Amino acid sequence: MKFRPWLRVAAALAILAGLLWWHSTSAFVAALKAVDGPSVLAALAAGLFTTVCAAARWSLIARRLGLPLPLPGAVAAYYRAVFLNAVLPAGVLGDVHRAVSHGHRSGDLGRGVRAVVLERAAGQIVLVLACLAVLPARPALLASLTPALIPAALLLSVLVALARWRHRAVAAAFAEARGVLPAWPAVAALSAAALAGHLALFVVAARAAGSHAPLIELLPLLLLALLVMGLPLNVGGWGPREAVTALAFGAAGLGSAEGLTISVVYGVLTFVAALPGALALLVQHREAGPERPDEARERVPALAGRGQ
Repeated sequence: MKFRPWLRVAAALAILAGLLWWHSTSAFVAALKAVDGPSVLAALAAGLFTTVCAAARWSLIARRLGLPLPLPGAVAAYYRAVFLNAVLPAGVLGDVHRAVSHGHRSGDLGRGVRAVVLERAAGQIVLVLACLAVLPARPALLASLTPALIPAALLLSVLVALARWRHRAVAAAFAEARGVLPAWPAVAALSAAALAGHLALFVVAARAAGSHAPLIELLPLLLLALLVMGLPLNVGGWGPREAVTALAFGAAGLGSAEGLTISVVYGVLTFVAALPGALALLVQHREAGPERPDEARERVPALAGRGQ
């Protein structure tokens, strides 16, 4: 099982290689040319908004579990996690880092991990509900994407089942979810606001790429792209998102090349939005001081094991 993370990376790279073979490099070149100053500023603003909303959700859930987590510290930690998710394989190692770090600081590693599990689950639940509300209105789109979505859904269900079997923290997190239920309206509102921020950045990417499709046509396509980003078969978010966006835009009659270009622009802008996390990571490293080699050797295997 030690090779599973590399298999995920290989799968994501294979998807991107297939897209390059199908569309050559034109969509990727067009995407890079589309990123300009206003879109970069919009990405930084959207990144700040979504990060603050998600960090507030995490802080609220952590406090309901009895863990101290002030909002300023949660924002800094969330920015670090977003940046690490953007530059490391699988797209979850940043969340592993903030879960373990917060657990150690608060003196309860188990609850620290469970707070992050519940926080991420809350965001995914709101995203799934939004998809269920919007996508049934586009039955032709769903029918055309069925060959691609069925394997992805099966794979996701298998991965979730494995996670529940291997990681007791997941089961414990949902067992403690009752304590979070009174705060669910606030958690749902923060999740909806964060989702709106992600969709707004996707719209910025679409307009920067030259798409003039009305928002009512873009919304279900963008929700699909955000949904598949949850699959742990990506490299910094790249892979399934580009494939499904290309398929969805093609099925909607907008052109798969346009969908791929928009997805690549979105990927570049999300990386830009995560860049403040690099600064937060640097500040944390300076405040913590240099880590001894024996501590580093002990920490890396533990994080890698939890990321599987």
